[in-house]
Amino acid sequence: MKWHELTISTTEEAQEMISNFLHEMGAGGVSIEESGTLNKTRDTSLGQWYELPLNDIPEGQAIIKGYFTEDTDTDALIEVLKPRIEELREFDIDPGDVVYSAAAVDDEDWATAWKQYFKPIRVSDTLTIKPTWEEYEAAPNERIIELDPGMAFGTGTHPTTALCLQTLESVVRGGEEMIDVGTGSGILAIGACRLGAKSVLALDLDPIAVSSATENVKLNDLSHQIEVRLSDLLGVLKEGEAGTASGTLHVSLPVDLVVANILAEIILLFVDDVYAALKPNGIYIASGVYKNKETDVEDGLIRSGFEIVEKRRDEDWIAFVARKPQVV
Repeated sequence: MKWHELTISTTEEAQEMISNFLHEMGAGGVSIEESGTLNKTRDTSLGQWYELPLNDIPEGQAIIKGYFTEDTDTDALIEVLKPRIEELREFDIDPGDVVYSAAAVDDEDWATAWKQYFKPIRVSDTLTIKPTWEEYEAAPNERIIELDPGMAFGTGTHPTTALCLQTLESVVRGGEEMIDVGTGSGILAIGACRLGAKSVLALDLDPIAVSSATENVKLNDLSHQIEVRLSDLLGVLKEGEAGTASGTLHVSLPVDLVVANILAEIILLFVDDVYAALKPNGIYIASGVYKNKETDVEDGLIRSGFEIVEKRRDEDWIAFVARKPQVV
């Protein structure tokens, strides 16, 4: 089967929004390659290694490829994409000088070829992500996350995902009930349970992500601890209040922990909902925040009543650790 490969040259800052646009437009898969020049620091503190050689993509730039069925009109797709990408500038997201191109490729050229570059990776002191197709012998202190991301976001290689997993490792003490908003491949929900969380409600608006996360939960034998649901942000909680989902949620509200690895603009849309869903002293981990949105997110969290406990950084990305104060 032939596929159309639509390539967009843009900035790392805009990559997640553009990737989301491609998924919304029916892409069968999306790949992202960021800059890998000699000037870019490669974190090897946890034993990470890199299969791909350093590339010649300029610092701060990214190449995004979306794959569409053979009957897709790529010229029409580009014409729809152009104004949506340009509109990002109004939200202080700079896509740079965007370049578009299209080519025809065979199914096997993209659907499985990327797997040769996805290797087991140690992302924290104890957590290691292992692709399902790779052989790997874990050390005694390693907690393994089996993963087949399919077409969903979240392999652990992006700074925001690694930040979340490292932050979870420092926060989870054991026995917590957690909500994972925008679960993608389910990697954070699985990681939390590996670290000792009691139960997780994993939510995503994308049916592809819900399917992928459900399969990954099964692969890790965690279906008894993790429930994956289709939901627009925390909308499923409001359904429960109305009685349509009452009694069916896998966690008891309020919960101990909420994690959201999504865009800053989306984080700001439901800060009050997260605050209401948390117990006093509950923790909110908000990641996916690019450096130009740091102040906006911090102000939004404080305005809703949160205390900023910590800010963790990886390259130009930030993860906030915020606490709901104890009721006096």
